[in-house]
Amino acid sequence: MLFKKKADVEGTKRFAVKLTEQLPELGQVTILVDTTTGVNYIQTWVGTSGGITPLIDANGDVVVDNVSPHQ
Repeated sequence: MLFKKKADVEGTKRFAVKLTEQLPELGQVTILVDTTTGVNYIQTWVGTSGGITPLIDANGDVVVDNVSPHQ
Protein backbone atom coordinates (compact mmCIF):
# COMPACT_ATOMS: atom_id res chain seq x y z
CA MET A 1 0.00 0.00 0.00
CA LEU A 2 1.36 3.39 -0.99
CA PHE A 3 -0.26 5.38 1.83
CA LYS A 4 -1.05 4.18 5.33
CA LYS A 5 -4.23 5.45 6.88
CA LYS A 6 -3.97 7.06 10.31
CA ALA A 7 -6.31 4.36 11.66
CA ASP A 8 -3.92 1.67 10.41
CA VAL A 9 -1.01 3.33 12.16
CA GLU A 10 -2.59 4.26 15.49
CA GLY A 11 -5.39 1.70 15.73
CA THR A 12 -8.11 4.37 15.94
CA LYS A 13 -10.81 5.30 13.46
CA ARG A 14 -11.10 8.87 12.18
CA PHE A 15 -14.91 8.78 11.78
CA ALA A 16 -17.65 7.33 13.99
CA VAL A 17 -21.29 6.72 13.07
CA LYS A 18 -23.53 8.74 15.38
CA LEU A 19 -26.91 7.92 13.80
CA THR A 20 -28.31 6.05 10.80
CA GLU A 21 -31.92 6.37 9.64
CA GLN A 22 -33.79 4.80 6.75
CA LEU A 23 -36.29 7.25 5.28
CA PRO A 24 -39.13 5.50 3.40
CA GLU A 25 -39.15 6.29 -0.31
CA LEU A 26 -36.15 8.61 0.14
CA GLY A 27 -33.05 6.67 1.20
CA GLN A 28 -30.59 6.53 4.06
CA VAL A 29 -29.22 9.37 6.20
CA THR A 30 -26.15 8.92 8.39
CA ILE A 31 -24.58 11.35 10.84
CA LEU A 32 -20.81 10.91 11.05
CA VAL A 33 -18.49 12.51 13.62
CA ASP A 34 -14.85 13.29 12.89
CA THR A 35 -13.23 11.91 16.05
CA THR A 36 -10.28 14.30 15.69
CA THR A 37 -12.13 17.60 15.20
CA GLY A 38 -15.63 16.78 16.51
CA VAL A 39 -17.24 18.12 13.31
CA ASN A 40 -20.53 16.39 12.41
CA TYR A 41 -21.30 15.48 8.80
CA ILE A 42 -24.55 14.34 7.22
CA GLN A 43 -24.23 11.65 4.57
CA THR A 44 -27.13 10.72 2.32
CA TRP A 45 -27.74 7.74 0.06
CA VAL A 46 -30.60 7.93 -2.42
CA GLY A 47 -30.80 5.12 -4.94
CA THR A 48 -27.29 4.64 -6.32
CA SER A 49 -25.89 8.06 -5.44
CA GLY A 50 -25.04 9.96 -2.30
CA GLY A 51 -23.44 13.00 -0.81
CA ILE A 52 -21.84 14.37 2.32
CA THR A 53 -21.78 17.85 3.88
CA PRO A 54 -21.14 19.39 7.31
CA LEU A 55 -24.22 19.30 9.56
CA ILE A 56 -25.57 22.79 10.30
CA ASP A 57 -27.61 23.82 13.37
CA ALA A 58 -30.59 26.21 13.45
CA ASN A 59 -28.25 29.24 13.62
CA GLY A 60 -26.27 28.18 10.55
CA ASP A 61 -23.25 27.04 12.57
CA VAL A 62 -21.47 23.73 11.99
CA VAL A 63 -22.38 21.15 14.66
CA VAL A 64 -19.24 20.24 16.64
CA ASP A 65 -19.07 17.65 19.44
CA ASN A 66 -16.53 17.79 22.26
CA VAL A 67 -13.84 15.21 21.57
CA SER A 68 -11.03 14.01 23.76
CA PRO A 69 -7.53 13.51 22.35
CA HIS A 70 -6.71 9.96 21.30
CA GLN A 71 -4.60 8.15 23.83
